[in-house]
Amino acid sequence: MQPRVIYISGGERSGKSRYAQDLALQLSPNPVYLATARKWDSDFEKRIARHQAERDARWTNVEEEKFISTLALQHRVVVMDCVTLWLTNIFADTKSNVDDALTFAKEELTKAFAAPCTWIIISNEIGMGVHAASEVGRKFVELQGWTNQFIAHHAHQAYFMVSGIPLLLKTSTPDAS
Repeated sequence: MQPRVIYISGGERSGKSRYAQDLALQLSPNPVYLATARKWDSDFEKRIARHQAERDARWTNVEEEKFISTLALQHRVVVMDCVTLWLTNIFADTKSNVDDALTFAKEELTKAFAAPCTWIIISNEIGMGVHAASEVGRKFVELQGWTNQFIAHHAHQAYFMVSGIPLLLKTSTPDAS
């Protein structure tokens, strides 16, 4: 299996996760669901439990907050849900240092994308609305945007979800750079 990256971006509740999961089940009878959420509070724990209950026995559920490249996912189809939550963990742990967080994210993604597996990466387009009111919010929007560009650049296919409809943005072999 050659490494492959499929990138799915869009707004909140645009249908990204459903599309990614349907695609994964078309590509594999037993895909992996990689959850990147950190259990910040009891409300978030309930949300995680609800999402886990939505997936049936065909799925292998894996939780990893930051170190996605260390997982043994060779020859699997992996849905990573999602970049925004993953970056939130990294951003918090770097004390909101955009440069450190971006360096870490790019290094992890580069190592992960070298593995012989299919990555279906879900992310949010958070920079399309109003500007964040706080400095830390603006820094996070920058981090998210730069990380999304990095993933899209390395993707073999890229989709933008609008109202549950996937719009194909890219289908090609990514550049080696």
